[in-house]
Amino acid sequence: MLRLGVNIDHVATVRNARGSSYPDPVRAAKMAEEAGADGITAHLREDRRHILDADIDALMDHLSVPLNFEMAATDEMMAIALRHKPHAVCLVPEKREEKTTEGGLDVAREENKLAHFIAPLRDAGCRVSIFIAADRSQIEAANRIGAQVIELHTGAYCDFHAEGRFEERDAELARLTRMAGFAHSLGLEVHAGHGLTFDTVQPIAALPEVVELNIGHFLIAEAIFTGLTPAIREMRRLMDEARA
Repeated sequence: MLRLGVNIDHVATVRNARGSSYPDPVRAAKMAEEAGADGITAHLREDRRHILDADIDALMDHLSVPLNFEMAATDEMMAIALRHKPHAVCLVPEKREEKTTEGGLDVAREENKLAHFIAPLRDAGCRVSIFIAADRSQIEAANRIGAQVIELHTGAYCDFHAEGRFEERDAELARLTRMAGFAHSLGLEVHAGHGLTFDTVQPIAALPEVVELNIGHFLIAEAIFTGLTPAIREMRRLMDEARA
């Protein structure tokens, strides 16, 4: 079955806007579990703009589904990951000035550094994922450095759809399709995510090589209107329908 990882970062964004104790990301994570999420994703950014260290502590204490810990490839984040030993660690690019993660990690350019960086994580028992563009050279580099998983960046595909640029959207979907197949052929586990909505999820969910989707911002936004549980259940329904 195609797995759904729910990203709870932006529950923390709302909380931090007022400096209050609510809404609680851990409460959202537990609700997501009950609604059918197979895992929880949280990105501890260097600037702590949403998820905080205490959130990671609490998630590790209270979750009964796996935590996918997103982080930049820094010594600080390495120490935190090795202290908690989450089920999965996903390495993502990070810039202070960006609104959200822009594009995938350039593994091909930083291959030697990243190969040494992920080794302690793998030794600690974490499944290491690399968030990358659907690009052959990046997939090959991720495979060479010993990543077990890649997460394909679906942001461009979703942006083209939202902007009505359907030829470009279809070309990006074709590229994602080819690269999911290529990564699978190398023995990599294939995940996908970024920007997925009710309108864009099904073509990605239908890709047979993709075993997990990580979705957050849209679900938290939709929860304002329908509630978190109905939003997650509808996403789960669309994913299952596409896969069937």
